[in-house]
Amino acid sequence: MTHLSVNINKIATLRNARGGNVPNLLQVASDIQGFGAQGITIHPRPDERHIRYQDARDLKPLVYTEYNIEGNPQHNFIDLVLECKPTQVTLVPDAVGAITSSAGWDTIQFQAYLTEVINEFKRNNIRTSIFVDPDLKMIEGAKKTGTDRIELYTEEFAHQYSLGNLAGIEPYIQAAQLANELGLGINAGHDLSLQNCQFFAQNIPGLLEVSIGHALISESLYMGFESVIKHYLALLR
Repeated sequence: MTHLSVNINKIATLRNARGGNVPNLLQVASDIQGFGAQGITIHPRPDERHIRYQDARDLKPLVYTEYNIEGNPQHNFIDLVLECKPTQVTLVPDAVGAITSSAGWDTIQFQAYLTEVINEFKRNNIRTSIFVDPDLKMIEGAKKTGTDRIELYTEEFAHQYSLGNLAGIEPYIQAAQLANELGLGINAGHDLSLQNCQFFAQNIPGLLEVSIGHALISESLYMGFESVIKHYLALLR
């Protein structure tokens, strides 16, 4: 079964809009795990406009499933990850001020840098994953960094699927096949939803985990967290 990790950034965005503690991020994370999700993902950014660095610290003792921290490995982020020691760190090449992730790493251009950062995390027994486009050269480059996993950036798949173009999954299948041959674990995320996640999971060999935030939170406004999470778990089973 492909595991479901829920990105709770949007809960923090809603909380921060009023400046208080409603909704309670820690309670939501606890409830999401109780409803069956196998992981909690956060993506703190330098401006802390949604997840704050203190949230990462406060969540650490509460997350008993997989704890995944995503972000651009700048100095403050690296220090935070080494302090919190999550199950997994996912490296994402976000520009400062980016609204959301928009591309995977160039694992050839930044190979030396990624290798250095990954070695530091692995010395601290933190599993590593690199956010990449379904580009075979980037998959090969990722292998050379020493990362444990890749996370396939699925925005283009989601867009093509919404247009009815099922062939849009082909580059992802090829990327997954190569990752399997190279011994890389496979995660995926970005714009996955109740509408498209089953088709994606059924066609990607060796898919270990999906990280879903925006769609899942939006769907939960209508259906409730418990119902939505159970739907995802059934589709990913």
